[in-house]
Amino acid sequence: MIKSLHFKLQVALIILLVPFFSIAQSSTKGWHLLDKEKDGYYGISIEKAYKFLKEKNRTSKTVIVAVMDGGVDTAHEDLKNILWHNAKEIANNGKDDDGNGYVDDIYGWNFLGNKDGKDVKKAGDEKSRFYHAYKNKFSGKAVDTTTMSIEDKYIYKSWQRANQEVNGDSNDQMEVMMIDATVKALKKHSKIIADEMGKPEFTVAELEKYEPKSNTVKDSKYIFLNAMRLFQVDSDTKNTTILKELDDELQNKKDAIDAKTNAPKNYRAEIVQDDYNNIQDKFYGNKDVMGPDAMHGTHVTGIIAAQRNNGIGINGVADNVKVMELRVVPDGDEYDKDIALGIFYAVDNGAKVINMSFGKYYSPNKKWVDSAFKYAEQKDVLIVHAAGNESNNVDEKPNYPNPFMLMENYKVNNFINVGASSDLRITPNSIAADFSNYGKQTVDVFAPGVKIYSTLPGGNQYGNLQGTSMASPVVAGIAALIRSYYPTLTAVQVKACIENSVVHIKDSVACLLPGQDPKPIPFSSLSKTGGIVNAYGAVMAAEAMVSEKKLSNHNKKNNNK
Repeated sequence: MIKSLHFKLQVALIILLVPFFSIAQSSTKGWHLLDKEKDGYYGISIEKAYKFLKEKNRTSKTVIVAVMDGGVDTAHEDLKNILWHNAKEIANNGKDDDGNGYVDDIYGWNFLGNKDGKDVKKAGDEKSRFYHAYKNKFSGKAVDTTTMSIEDKYIYKSWQRANQEVNGDSNDQMEVMMIDATVKALKKHSKIIADEMGKPEFTVAELEKYEPKSNTVKDSKYIFLNAMRLFQVDSDTKNTTILKELDDELQNKKDAIDAKTNAPKNYRAEIVQDDYNNIQDKFYGNKDVMGPDAMHGTHVTGIIAAQRNNGIGINGVADNVKVMELRVVPDGDEYDKDIALGIFYAVDNGAKVINMSFGKYYSPNKKWVDSAFKYAEQKDVLIVHAAGNESNNVDEKPNYPNPFMLMENYKVNNFINVGASSDLRITPNSIAADFSNYGKQTVDVFAPGVKIYSTLPGGNQYGNLQGTSMASPVVAGIAALIRSYYPTLTAVQVKACIENSVVHIKDSVACLLPGQDPKPIPFSSLSKTGGIVNAYGAVMAAEAMVSEKKLSNHNKKNNNK
Protein backbone atom coordinates (compact mmCIF):
# COMPACT_ATOMS: atom_id res chain seq x y z
CA MET A 1 0.00 0.00 0.00
CA ILE A 2 1.31 3.43 -0.88
CA LYS A 3 2.02 5.49 2.25
CA SER A 4 1.32 9.20 2.63
CA LEU A 5 4.40 9.75 4.84
CA HIS A 6 7.83 9.70 3.27
CA PHE A 7 9.78 8.30 6.22
CA LYS A 8 13.42 9.37 6.55
CA LEU A 9 15.51 6.98 8.57
CA GLN A 10 18.33 9.46 9.13
CA VAL A 11 16.26 11.13 11.84
CA ALA A 12 17.42 8.52 14.30
CA LEU A 13 20.99 9.68 13.86
CA ILE A 14 20.68 13.45 13.57
CA ILE A 15 17.50 14.35 15.43
CA LEU A 16 19.52 16.16 18.12
CA LEU A 17 21.98 17.79 15.75
CA VAL A 18 19.89 19.83 13.32
CA PRO A 19 19.68 23.58 13.92
CA PHE A 20 16.31 24.93 15.03
CA PHE A 21 13.97 25.85 12.22
CA SER A 22 10.53 27.22 11.56
CA ILE A 23 8.05 25.00 9.73
CA ALA A 24 6.52 26.87 6.82
CA GLN A 25 2.88 27.74 7.40
CA SER A 26 2.24 29.53 4.14
CA SER A 27 1.15 26.46 2.14
CA THR A 28 -2.05 27.30 0.35
CA LYS A 29 -5.10 25.13 0.88
CA GLY A 30 -6.22 23.89 -2.50
CA TRP A 31 -3.12 25.07 -4.34
CA HIS A 32 -3.43 22.08 -6.66
CA LEU A 33 -6.55 23.66 -8.21
CA LEU A 34 -4.93 27.04 -8.92
CA ASP A 35 -3.48 28.55 -12.08
CA LYS A 36 0.17 29.49 -12.65
CA GLU A 37 -0.51 32.76 -14.47
CA LYS A 38 -3.22 34.01 -12.12
CA ASP A 39 -2.20 32.53 -8.77
CA GLY A 40 1.48 31.70 -9.16
CA TYR A 41 1.11 27.97 -8.46
CA TYR A 42 1.62 25.02 -10.82
CA GLY A 43 -1.93 23.80 -10.21
CA ILE A 44 -4.42 22.44 -12.74
CA SER A 45 -6.25 25.73 -13.57
CA ILE A 46 -9.64 24.29 -12.63
CA GLU A 47 -11.57 27.58 -12.52
CA LYS A 48 -10.34 28.48 -16.00
CA ALA A 49 -11.55 25.08 -17.15
CA TYR A 50 -15.08 25.68 -15.82
CA LYS A 51 -15.13 29.18 -17.27
CA PHE A 52 -14.18 27.76 -20.66
CA LEU A 53 -16.93 25.12 -20.46
CA LYS A 54 -19.49 27.79 -19.60
CA GLU A 55 -18.37 29.98 -22.50
CA LYS A 56 -18.81 27.03 -24.85
CA ASN A 57 -22.29 26.37 -23.42
CA ARG A 58 -21.27 22.86 -22.49
CA THR A 59 -23.60 20.93 -20.18
CA SER A 60 -22.61 17.93 -18.12
CA LYS A 61 -23.74 14.34 -17.88
CA THR A 62 -23.32 12.41 -14.65
CA VAL A 63 -20.28 10.11 -14.73
CA ILE A 64 -19.53 7.28 -12.30
CA VAL A 65 -15.99 7.15 -10.91
CA ALA A 66 -14.85 4.08 -9.00
CA VAL A 67 -12.37 4.64 -6.16
CA MET A 68 -10.51 1.44 -5.30
CA ASP A 69 -8.98 2.18 -1.91
CA GLY A 70 -9.01 1.45 1.81
CA GLY A 71 -12.41 2.89 2.76
CA VAL A 72 -14.43 6.09 2.80
CA ASP A 73 -16.44 8.08 5.34
CA THR A 74 -19.87 7.86 3.70
CA ALA A 75 -21.36 10.40 6.13
CA HIS A 76 -18.86 13.19 5.47
CA GLU A 77 -20.58 16.52 4.83
CA ASP A 78 -18.70 17.18 1.60
CA LEU A 79 -19.00 13.64 0.22
CA LYS A 80 -22.39 12.22 1.16
CA ASN A 81 -24.15 13.88 -1.79
CA ILE A 82 -21.66 12.76 -4.42
CA LEU A 83 -21.48 9.06 -3.52
CA TRP A 84 -22.85 6.51 -5.96
CA HIS A 85 -25.96 4.64 -4.89
CA ASN A 86 -26.89 1.34 -6.49
CA ALA A 87 -30.42 2.13 -7.68
CA LYS A 88 -31.17 -1.56 -8.19
CA GLU A 89 -30.47 -2.45 -4.56
CA ILE A 90 -32.76 -1.87 -1.55
CA ALA A 91 -30.63 -0.71 1.36
CA ASN A 92 -30.04 -3.01 4.31
CA ASN A 93 -32.72 -5.58 3.58
CA GLY A 94 -30.24 -8.44 3.57
CA LYS A 95 -31.12 -9.43 0.02
CA ASP A 96 -29.30 -9.35 -3.30
CA ASP A 97 -32.02 -7.34 -5.03
CA ASP A 98 -30.18 -6.82 -8.30
CA GLY A 99 -28.91 -10.39 -8.49
CA ASN A 100 -25.27 -9.44 -8.97
CA GLY A 101 -24.04 -11.65 -6.14
CA TYR A 102 -23.33 -8.82 -3.69
CA VAL A 103 -25.89 -8.28 -0.91
CA ASP A 104 -26.80 -4.68 -0.02
CA ASP A 105 -24.06 -3.19 -2.20
CA ILE A 106 -25.40 0.35 -1.94
CA TYR A 107 -22.17 2.37 -2.16
CA GLY A 108 -20.02 -0.30 -3.75
CA TRP A 109 -18.36 -3.29 -2.12
CA ASN A 110 -15.78 -4.30 0.48
CA PHE A 111 -13.64 -7.17 -0.80
CA LEU A 112 -11.75 -7.28 2.51
CA GLY A 113 -14.50 -8.50 4.80
CA ASN A 114 -16.83 -11.38 5.52
CA LYS A 115 -20.58 -11.88 5.70
CA ASP A 116 -20.53 -11.40 9.48
CA GLY A 117 -19.34 -7.81 9.03
CA LYS A 118 -15.73 -8.37 10.08
CA ASP A 119 -13.00 -6.61 8.08
CA VAL A 120 -9.36 -7.24 7.26
CA LYS A 121 -7.28 -4.32 8.49
CA LYS A 122 -3.73 -5.61 8.20
CA ALA A 123 -2.10 -7.74 5.52
CA GLY A 124 1.47 -8.76 4.85
CA ASP A 125 3.53 -7.23 2.08
CA GLU A 126 3.28 -9.09 -1.23
CA LYS A 127 7.02 -9.72 -1.35
CA SER A 128 6.89 -11.77 1.85
CA ARG A 129 3.67 -13.55 0.93
CA PHE A 130 5.10 -14.43 -2.47
CA TYR A 131 8.49 -15.54 -1.13
CA HIS A 132 6.97 -18.04 1.31
CA ALA A 133 4.31 -19.27 -1.11
CA TYR A 134 7.01 -20.60 -3.48
CA LYS A 135 9.89 -21.16 -1.07
CA ASN A 136 9.54 -24.94 -0.90
CA LYS A 137 9.19 -25.18 -4.68
CA PHE A 138 12.22 -23.10 -5.65
CA SER A 139 14.63 -22.68 -2.72
CA GLY A 140 17.84 -24.62 -3.29
CA LYS A 141 16.41 -26.32 -6.37
CA ALA A 142 17.92 -26.50 -9.85
CA VAL A 143 15.37 -24.87 -12.14
CA ASP A 144 15.37 -25.11 -15.94
CA THR A 145 13.61 -21.99 -17.19
CA THR A 146 13.95 -23.02 -20.85
CA THR A 147 11.11 -25.52 -20.48
CA MET A 148 8.85 -23.17 -18.54
CA SER A 149 5.71 -21.45 -19.77
CA ILE A 150 5.59 -17.65 -19.85
CA GLU A 151 3.63 -17.57 -16.61
CA ASP A 152 5.87 -20.06 -14.78
CA LYS A 153 8.99 -18.21 -15.87
CA TYR A 154 7.48 -14.93 -14.63
CA ILE A 155 6.69 -16.55 -11.27
CA TYR A 156 10.17 -17.99 -10.92
CA LYS A 157 12.02 -14.79 -11.84
CA SER A 158 9.78 -12.80 -9.49
CA TRP A 159 10.50 -15.29 -6.71
CA GLN A 160 14.23 -14.98 -7.31
CA ARG A 161 13.92 -11.23 -6.86
CA ALA A 162 11.82 -11.68 -3.71
CA ASN A 163 14.32 -14.16 -2.32
CA GLN A 164 17.15 -11.70 -2.83
CA GLU A 165 15.23 -8.81 -1.24
CA VAL A 166 13.90 -10.81 1.73
CA ASN A 167 17.25 -12.37 2.60
CA GLY A 168 19.74 -9.93 1.12
CA ASP A 169 19.66 -6.95 3.50
CA SER A 170 21.87 -7.48 6.55
CA ASN A 171 21.13 -4.00 7.94
CA ASP A 172 17.48 -4.65 8.76
CA GLN A 173 18.05 -5.24 12.47
CA MET A 174 20.11 -2.07 12.78
CA GLU A 175 17.39 -0.09 10.99
CA VAL A 176 14.75 -1.43 13.37
CA MET A 177 16.87 -0.38 16.35
CA MET A 178 17.30 3.10 14.89
CA ILE A 179 13.60 3.55 14.11
CA ASP A 180 12.62 2.16 17.50
CA ALA A 181 14.92 4.64 19.25
CA THR A 182 13.46 7.49 17.18
CA VAL A 183 9.86 6.50 17.91
CA LYS A 184 10.48 6.14 21.65
CA ALA A 185 12.24 9.51 21.79
CA LEU A 186 9.48 11.31 19.91
CA LYS A 187 6.77 9.68 22.04
CA LYS A 188 8.58 10.81 25.17
CA HIS A 189 8.93 14.38 23.95
CA SER A 190 5.35 14.44 22.68
CA LYS A 191 4.06 13.41 26.12
CA ILE A 192 6.19 16.03 27.87
CA ILE A 193 4.76 18.71 25.58
CA ALA A 194 1.18 17.42 25.80
CA ASP A 195 1.28 17.30 29.60
CA GLU A 196 2.30 20.95 29.88
CA MET A 197 -0.10 22.08 27.13
CA GLY A 198 -2.90 20.20 28.87
CA LYS A 199 -4.08 18.27 25.81
CA PRO A 200 -3.01 14.96 24.25
CA GLU A 201 -3.20 16.21 20.66
CA PHE A 202 -1.55 19.24 19.10
CA THR A 203 -0.61 20.31 15.59
CA VAL A 204 2.86 21.30 14.48
CA ALA A 205 1.61 24.89 14.02
CA GLU A 206 0.24 24.96 17.58
CA LEU A 207 3.56 23.70 18.92
CA GLU A 208 5.49 26.37 17.03
CA LYS A 209 3.38 29.10 18.63
CA TYR A 210 3.51 27.58 22.10
CA GLU A 211 5.87 29.20 24.62
CA PRO A 212 7.20 26.50 26.99
CA LYS A 213 7.18 27.22 30.71
CA SER A 214 10.19 25.05 31.50
CA ASN A 215 13.51 24.24 29.93
CA THR A 216 12.54 20.57 29.71
CA VAL A 217 9.53 21.35 27.52
CA LYS A 218 11.60 23.87 25.55
CA ASP A 219 14.10 21.09 24.74
CA SER A 220 11.28 18.70 23.79
CA LYS A 221 9.76 21.31 21.49
CA TYR A 222 13.14 21.85 19.83
CA ILE A 223 13.66 18.13 19.20
CA PHE A 224 10.10 17.40 18.09
CA LEU A 225 10.00 20.25 15.58
CA ASN A 226 13.36 19.29 14.12
CA ALA A 227 12.06 15.78 13.52
CA MET A 228 8.97 17.20 11.81
CA ARG A 229 11.20 19.16 9.45
CA LEU A 230 13.04 16.02 8.41
CA PHE A 231 9.74 14.22 7.89
CA GLN A 232 8.52 17.15 5.76
CA VAL A 233 5.39 17.28 7.89
CA ASP A 234 2.79 19.93 7.18
CA SER A 235 1.98 22.52 9.83
CA ASP A 236 -1.54 21.23 10.53
CA THR A 237 -0.43 17.62 11.11
CA LYS A 238 -1.18 16.30 14.59
CA ASN A 239 1.41 14.68 16.84
CA THR A 240 -0.80 11.58 17.15
CA THR A 241 -0.90 11.18 13.36
CA ILE A 242 2.85 11.29 12.91
CA LEU A 243 3.43 8.91 15.83
CA LYS A 244 0.97 6.40 14.35
CA GLU A 245 2.74 6.57 10.99
CA LEU A 246 6.07 5.93 12.71
CA ASP A 247 4.61 3.02 14.67
CA ASP A 248 3.36 1.53 11.41
CA GLU A 249 6.77 1.99 9.78
CA LEU A 250 8.46 0.31 12.73
CA GLN A 251 6.07 -2.64 12.62
CA ASN A 252 6.57 -3.02 8.88
CA LYS A 253 10.32 -3.21 9.41
CA LYS A 254 9.86 -5.82 12.15
CA ASP A 255 7.56 -7.82 9.90
CA ALA A 256 10.19 -7.70 7.14
CA ILE A 257 12.79 -9.21 9.45
CA ASP A 258 10.38 -11.88 10.65
CA ALA A 259 9.54 -12.71 7.02
CA LYS A 260 13.05 -14.10 6.55
CA THR A 261 11.98 -17.18 8.49
CA ASN A 262 8.19 -16.99 8.90
CA ALA A 263 5.37 -16.42 6.46
CA PRO A 264 3.28 -13.33 7.33
CA LYS A 265 0.11 -14.05 9.23
CA ASN A 266 -2.77 -14.66 6.83
CA TYR A 267 -5.47 -12.41 8.29
CA ARG A 268 -7.37 -12.69 5.02
CA ALA A 269 -7.75 -16.46 5.32
CA GLU A 270 -9.04 -16.08 8.88
CA ILE A 271 -11.59 -13.38 8.07
CA VAL A 272 -12.59 -13.42 4.39
CA GLN A 273 -12.39 -17.23 4.07
CA ASP A 274 -12.71 -17.29 0.29
CA ASP A 275 -10.87 -19.76 -1.92
CA TYR A 276 -8.18 -17.25 -2.78
CA ASN A 277 -6.63 -19.29 -5.57
CA ASN A 278 -9.96 -19.56 -7.39
CA ILE A 279 -10.88 -16.37 -9.25
CA GLN A 280 -14.37 -17.79 -9.79
CA ASP A 281 -14.98 -17.66 -6.02
CA LYS A 282 -15.94 -14.01 -6.26
CA PHE A 283 -18.96 -13.36 -4.06
CA TYR A 284 -17.17 -12.81 -0.77
CA GLY A 285 -16.84 -9.62 1.29
CA ASN A 286 -19.48 -7.29 2.71
CA LYS A 287 -21.17 -3.91 2.23
CA ASP A 288 -18.90 -2.00 4.67
CA VAL A 289 -17.06 0.36 2.31
CA MET A 290 -15.79 2.45 5.24
CA GLY A 291 -13.72 -0.30 6.82
CA PRO A 292 -11.51 0.11 9.91
CA ASP A 293 -9.45 3.00 8.51
CA ALA A 294 -11.06 5.40 6.03
CA MET A 295 -8.35 8.09 6.07
CA HIS A 296 -6.76 7.42 2.71
CA GLY A 297 -9.90 6.67 0.70
CA THR A 298 -11.80 9.63 2.13
CA HIS A 299 -9.00 11.99 1.15
CA VAL A 300 -8.76 10.53 -2.36
CA THR A 301 -12.53 10.72 -2.89
CA GLY A 302 -12.60 14.37 -1.85
CA ILE A 303 -9.86 15.30 -4.31
CA ILE A 304 -11.89 13.85 -7.17
CA ALA A 305 -15.35 15.06 -6.34
CA ALA A 306 -15.97 16.78 -2.99
CA GLN A 307 -19.18 18.70 -3.59
CA ARG A 308 -18.33 21.91 -5.40
CA ASN A 309 -19.60 25.36 -4.45
CA ASN A 310 -21.71 24.22 -1.51
CA GLY A 311 -20.22 26.78 0.84
CA ILE A 312 -18.45 24.23 3.05
CA GLY A 313 -15.19 22.35 3.04
CA ILE A 314 -13.45 22.09 -0.29
CA ASN A 315 -14.11 21.82 -4.01
CA GLY A 316 -13.32 18.59 -5.80
CA VAL A 317 -12.07 18.60 -9.38
CA ALA A 318 -15.21 17.21 -11.06
CA ASP A 319 -18.68 18.67 -10.52
CA ASN A 320 -21.11 16.05 -11.82
CA VAL A 321 -19.90 12.62 -10.78
CA LYS A 322 -21.00 9.85 -8.50
CA VAL A 323 -18.19 8.02 -6.72
CA MET A 324 -18.42 4.26 -6.29
CA GLU A 325 -16.37 2.95 -3.39
CA LEU A 326 -14.53 -0.38 -3.58
CA ARG A 327 -12.49 -1.42 -0.56
CA VAL A 328 -9.51 -3.46 -1.78
CA VAL A 329 -6.53 -1.91 0.06
CA PRO A 330 -5.60 -3.17 3.56
CA ASP A 331 -2.76 -1.94 5.75
CA GLY A 332 -0.21 -3.76 3.65
CA ASP A 333 -0.18 -4.85 0.02
CA GLU A 334 -3.47 -5.38 -1.76
CA TYR A 335 -4.37 -8.77 -3.24
CA ASP A 336 -4.48 -9.34 -7.01
CA LYS A 337 -7.80 -11.13 -6.75
CA ASP A 338 -9.50 -8.18 -5.05
CA ILE A 339 -8.06 -5.77 -7.61
CA ALA A 340 -9.32 -7.85 -10.52
CA LEU A 341 -12.79 -8.41 -9.09
CA GLY A 342 -13.02 -4.77 -8.04
CA ILE A 343 -12.38 -3.72 -11.64
CA PHE A 344 -15.00 -6.15 -12.98
CA TYR A 345 -17.50 -4.84 -10.42
CA ALA A 346 -16.77 -1.20 -11.29
CA VAL A 347 -17.10 -1.77 -15.04
CA ASP A 348 -20.26 -3.87 -14.76
CA ASN A 349 -21.90 -1.20 -12.61
CA GLY A 350 -21.25 1.68 -14.98
CA ALA A 351 -17.97 3.28 -13.88
CA LYS A 352 -16.24 5.18 -16.70
CA VAL A 353 -13.13 6.12 -14.68
CA ILE A 354 -11.35 4.00 -12.05
CA ASN A 355 -8.85 5.51 -9.62
CA MET A 356 -6.14 3.27 -8.14
CA SER A 357 -4.09 5.07 -5.50
CA PHE A 358 -2.08 2.01 -4.55
CA GLY A 359 0.76 -0.10 -5.85
CA LYS A 360 3.23 -2.87 -5.08
CA TYR A 361 6.34 -4.49 -6.56
CA TYR A 362 5.09 -8.06 -6.88
CA SER A 363 1.98 -9.41 -8.59
CA PRO A 364 1.84 -13.24 -8.40
CA ASN A 365 -1.63 -13.40 -9.99
CA LYS A 366 -1.03 -10.71 -12.57
CA LYS A 367 -2.99 -12.64 -15.20
CA TRP A 368 -6.21 -11.98 -13.23
CA VAL A 369 -5.54 -8.24 -13.15
CA ASP A 370 -4.54 -8.28 -16.81
CA SER A 371 -7.87 -9.88 -17.68
CA ALA A 372 -9.72 -7.17 -15.76
CA PHE A 373 -7.68 -4.44 -17.47
CA LYS A 374 -8.56 -5.83 -20.90
CA TYR A 375 -12.21 -6.03 -19.89
CA ALA A 376 -12.13 -2.37 -18.84
CA GLU A 377 -10.43 -1.49 -22.12
CA GLN A 378 -13.13 -3.30 -24.11
CA LYS A 379 -15.85 -1.51 -22.14
CA ASP A 380 -14.25 1.93 -22.67
CA VAL A 381 -13.24 2.54 -19.04
CA LEU A 382 -10.19 4.66 -18.16
CA ILE A 383 -7.88 3.48 -15.35
CA VAL A 384 -5.79 6.06 -13.46
CA HIS A 385 -2.97 4.73 -11.27
CA ALA A 386 -0.55 6.22 -8.73
CA ALA A 387 3.06 5.58 -9.78
CA GLY A 388 4.31 5.00 -6.21
CA ASN A 389 6.17 6.79 -3.42
CA GLU A 390 9.53 5.07 -3.18
CA SER A 391 11.60 7.44 -5.37
CA ASN A 392 12.20 4.57 -7.79
CA ASN A 393 12.71 4.58 -11.52
CA VAL A 394 9.85 2.25 -12.45
CA ASP A 395 11.27 1.81 -15.93
CA GLU A 396 13.87 -0.32 -14.14
CA LYS A 397 11.90 -1.67 -11.17
CA PRO A 398 8.43 -2.82 -12.26
CA ASN A 399 5.51 -1.51 -10.24
CA TYR A 400 2.11 -3.21 -10.23
CA PRO A 401 -0.57 -3.07 -11.43
CA ASN A 402 0.69 -2.00 -14.86
CA PRO A 403 -0.66 -2.03 -18.43
CA PHE A 404 1.79 -4.59 -19.82
CA MET A 405 0.05 -7.93 -20.37
CA LEU A 406 1.91 -10.95 -19.07
CA MET A 407 0.69 -13.62 -21.48
CA GLU A 408 1.00 -11.63 -24.70
CA ASN A 409 3.04 -8.81 -26.17
CA TYR A 410 0.36 -6.24 -25.58
CA LYS A 411 -0.17 -3.03 -23.62
CA VAL A 412 -3.68 -1.82 -22.80
CA ASN A 413 -4.28 1.76 -23.93
CA ASN A 414 -6.75 2.80 -21.21
CA PHE A 415 -4.19 3.25 -18.41
CA ILE A 416 -2.55 6.45 -17.08
CA ASN A 417 0.33 6.21 -14.60
CA VAL A 418 0.77 9.34 -12.46
CA GLY A 419 3.77 10.79 -10.64
CA ALA A 420 3.60 13.58 -8.03
CA SER A 421 4.63 17.19 -8.62
CA SER A 422 4.98 20.07 -6.19
CA ASP A 423 5.46 23.83 -6.47
CA LEU A 424 8.52 25.88 -5.63
CA ARG A 425 6.47 27.90 -3.13
CA ILE A 426 5.95 24.67 -1.22
CA THR A 427 9.20 22.79 -1.85
CA PRO A 428 11.71 25.46 -2.97
CA ASN A 429 14.38 22.99 -4.04
CA SER A 430 12.35 20.95 -6.53
CA ILE A 431 9.12 20.95 -8.51
CA ALA A 432 9.15 17.13 -8.45
CA ALA A 433 8.04 15.51 -5.18
CA ASP A 434 11.10 13.92 -3.60
CA PHE A 435 9.16 10.72 -2.84
CA SER A 436 7.64 10.20 -6.29
CA ASN A 437 8.45 7.27 -8.53
CA TYR A 438 9.32 8.27 -12.07
CA GLY A 439 10.11 6.77 -15.46
CA LYS A 440 10.43 8.16 -18.96
CA GLN A 441 8.77 5.06 -20.41
CA THR A 442 6.26 3.99 -17.75
CA VAL A 443 5.07 7.15 -15.95
CA ASP A 444 2.76 9.09 -18.25
CA VAL A 445 2.19 12.39 -16.47
CA PHE A 446 2.81 14.23 -13.21
CA ALA A 447 0.12 15.95 -11.14
CA PRO A 448 0.10 17.90 -7.86
CA GLY A 449 0.69 15.51 -4.97
CA VAL A 450 2.39 17.48 -2.17
CA LYS A 451 0.37 18.97 0.70
CA ILE A 452 -2.98 18.36 -0.92
CA TYR A 453 -5.91 19.59 1.15
CA SER A 454 -8.97 17.34 1.11
CA THR A 455 -11.60 15.54 3.16
CA LEU A 456 -10.72 13.42 6.20
CA PRO A 457 -12.96 10.97 8.10
CA GLY A 458 -14.70 11.72 11.38
CA GLY A 459 -16.44 14.92 12.36
CA ASN A 460 -16.39 16.40 8.86
CA GLN A 461 -12.68 17.09 9.00
CA TYR A 462 -10.18 18.28 6.39
CA GLY A 463 -6.43 18.22 6.12
CA ASN A 464 -3.30 17.73 4.03
CA LEU A 465 -1.85 14.45 2.83
CA GLN A 466 0.75 13.86 0.18
CA GLY A 467 1.84 11.13 -2.19
CA THR A 468 1.22 9.93 -5.70
CA SER A 469 -1.97 8.68 -4.03
CA MET A 470 -3.09 12.31 -4.09
CA ALA A 471 -1.79 13.00 -7.61
CA SER A 472 -3.73 10.14 -9.16
CA PRO A 473 -7.20 11.39 -8.11
CA VAL A 474 -6.34 14.84 -9.49
CA VAL A 475 -5.97 13.15 -12.89
CA ALA A 476 -9.02 10.95 -12.31
CA GLY A 477 -11.01 14.11 -11.56
CA ILE A 478 -9.89 15.73 -14.82
CA ALA A 479 -10.79 12.55 -16.71
CA ALA A 480 -14.23 12.53 -15.11
CA LEU A 481 -14.68 16.21 -15.97
CA ILE A 482 -13.96 15.51 -19.65
CA ARG A 483 -16.17 12.42 -19.74
CA SER A 484 -18.95 14.45 -18.14
CA TYR A 485 -18.88 17.42 -20.53
CA TYR A 486 -17.70 15.52 -23.62
CA PRO A 487 -19.46 12.13 -23.29
CA THR A 488 -18.85 11.14 -26.91
CA LEU A 489 -15.10 10.88 -26.34
CA THR A 490 -13.67 7.44 -25.65
CA ALA A 491 -11.35 6.53 -22.79
CA VAL A 492 -8.41 6.56 -25.20
CA GLN A 493 -9.38 10.01 -26.46
CA VAL A 494 -9.79 11.33 -22.90
CA LYS A 495 -6.32 10.01 -22.08
CA ALA A 496 -4.95 11.78 -25.16
CA CYS A 497 -6.60 15.07 -24.13
CA ILE A 498 -4.96 14.86 -20.71
CA GLU A 499 -1.53 13.85 -21.97
CA ASN A 500 -1.36 16.21 -24.93
CA SER A 501 -2.25 19.26 -22.83
CA VAL A 502 0.32 18.93 -20.04
CA VAL A 503 2.19 22.04 -18.95
CA HIS A 504 5.85 21.66 -19.86
CA ILE A 505 8.26 22.97 -17.25
CA LYS A 506 11.31 24.96 -18.33
CA ASP A 507 14.67 23.39 -17.61
CA SER A 508 15.54 26.48 -15.58
CA VAL A 509 12.90 25.56 -12.98
CA ALA A 510 14.53 23.80 -10.02
CA CYS A 511 14.04 20.04 -10.15
CA LEU A 512 15.87 17.27 -8.30
CA LEU A 513 15.86 13.57 -9.10
CA PRO A 514 13.66 11.92 -6.43
CA GLY A 515 15.63 9.72 -4.05
CA GLN A 516 18.27 9.58 -1.39
CA ASP A 517 20.94 11.16 -3.59
CA PRO A 518 19.06 13.90 -5.49
CA LYS A 519 20.74 15.70 -8.34
CA PRO A 520 19.53 18.51 -10.62
CA ILE A 521 17.71 17.20 -13.70
CA PRO A 522 15.18 18.51 -16.23
CA PHE A 523 11.63 17.85 -15.05
CA SER A 524 10.86 16.66 -18.58
CA SER A 525 13.05 13.60 -18.04
CA LEU A 526 10.80 12.11 -15.35
CA SER A 527 7.81 11.03 -17.43
CA LYS A 528 6.68 10.16 -20.94
CA THR A 529 4.94 13.50 -21.53
CA GLY A 530 7.42 15.47 -19.44
CA GLY A 531 4.74 17.72 -17.96
CA ILE A 532 2.09 18.46 -15.33
CA VAL A 533 -1.59 17.89 -16.08
CA ASN A 534 -3.83 20.91 -16.59
CA ALA A 535 -7.64 20.80 -16.55
CA TYR A 536 -8.00 23.94 -18.66
CA GLY A 537 -5.72 22.61 -21.35
CA ALA A 538 -7.44 19.21 -21.22
CA VAL A 539 -10.97 20.57 -21.78
CA MET A 540 -9.69 22.79 -24.58
CA ALA A 541 -8.19 19.70 -26.18
CA ALA A 542 -11.49 17.88 -25.72
CA GLU A 543 -13.40 20.76 -27.32
CA ALA A 544 -11.03 20.75 -30.30
CA MET A 545 -11.32 16.98 -30.65
CA VAL A 546 -15.13 17.06 -30.60
CA SER A 547 -15.25 19.97 -33.06
CA GLU A 548 -12.87 18.18 -35.41
CA LYS A 549 -14.99 15.04 -35.13
CA LYS A 550 -18.15 17.00 -35.99
CA LEU A 551 -16.43 18.65 -38.96
CA SER A 552 -15.21 15.28 -40.21
CA ASN A 553 -18.69 13.78 -39.92
CA HIS A 554 -20.17 16.81 -41.69
CA ASN A 555 -17.71 16.50 -44.55
CA LYS A 556 -18.40 12.78 -44.88
CA LYS A 557 -22.13 13.46 -45.00
CA ASN A 558 -21.72 16.06 -47.75
CA ASN A 559 -19.43 13.78 -49.75
CA ASN A 560 -22.03 11.02 -49.64
CA LYS A 561 -24.78 13.22 -51.11
